[in-house]
Amino acid sequence: MAKKIFVAGHNGMVGSAIVKKLSTHNDIEIVVKGKHELNLISQKEVQNFFLDSSIDEVYLAAAKVGGIHANSSYPGEFIYNNIMIQANIIHAALTSGVKKLLFLGSSCIYPRMATQPIHEEYLLSGALEPTNEPYAIAKIAGIKMCESYNRQYGVDYRCIMPTNLYGPKDNFHAENSHVIPGLIRRFHDAKIRDLSYVNVWGTGNPRREFLYVDDMADASIFLMNINRDIFYSHNNPMCSHINVGSGIDYSIKELSVIIKDVVGFNGEIKFDSSKPDGTPRKLLDVSILKKLGWSPSIDLSYGLEKSYEWYIKNSFNEKEI
Repeated sequence: MAKKIFVAGHNGMVGSAIVKKLSTHNDIEIVVKGKHELNLISQKEVQNFFLDSSIDEVYLAAAKVGGIHANSSYPGEFIYNNIMIQANIIHAALTSGVKKLLFLGSSCIYPRMATQPIHEEYLLSGALEPTNEPYAIAKIAGIKMCESYNRQYGVDYRCIMPTNLYGPKDNFHAENSHVIPGLIRRFHDAKIRDLSYVNVWGTGNPRREFLYVDDMADASIFLMNINRDIFYSHNNPMCSHINVGSGIDYSIKELSVIIKDVVGFNGEIKFDSSKPDGTPRKLLDVSILKKLGWSPSIDLSYGLEKSYEWYIKNSFNEKEI
């Protein structure tokens, strides 16, 4: 009998990549539900769905996401929607007998001034970045809910913390996007309009690590299927999450130059230092991930080319994954 796997957030960037990767397996029945079929913020709807569906495993990739502007403008929506989505799915999975779940968090859970590179144990060791604190708090709650259920109920609910992700189906909104899709759109628009320069938010000095979404999907499935004892052998029950990243970071200036070249924009780059930079540097320590046997296969330049190809073929949508 085929294993039934529910991918929450299947229309989003990460969820769709996970579905694409899982669909290559013949022994799996993938279960997905759109927003109009299942409201993940409704506890009753989620509970009924799980009770009726006989789900074996869950990939929890559903979230309300966005960049600095979106997080600053809609903090209430970010904390409420994400906490409700996570709590509803994790608890419904438990009460319906799902033994295995993978929760996708975010590297924004770590303190703003964390020592670099960031080890898993740095969680809750300092103040968060204010610009996305509500989102980070929600993700931390999801981690602690999984860990608490593992400890109390003996289930296997794993947590992984991806670095900054990018790729096809990203949110390319002009203001509410993350840095890579925002820059791709800005440089593309400037190219089409034949502008002489592009304004980039902040000083350009902050450093960021990036991972292509297909690599993230590959890592997710790898970490979901690795032996339970091996998965938990490098951490402890109250710090059980694992970082997922490339282990390489770039300054926003460096990233801007690469994207400018990928898009083919011939003008200047100007940095608007009146806009917030966010966290000064964010590079994950991925030594546990490497010890477990996984590393990424797609480099930044190639990933950006594929992202730009997707963008010019598709209209953008401001979305909630």
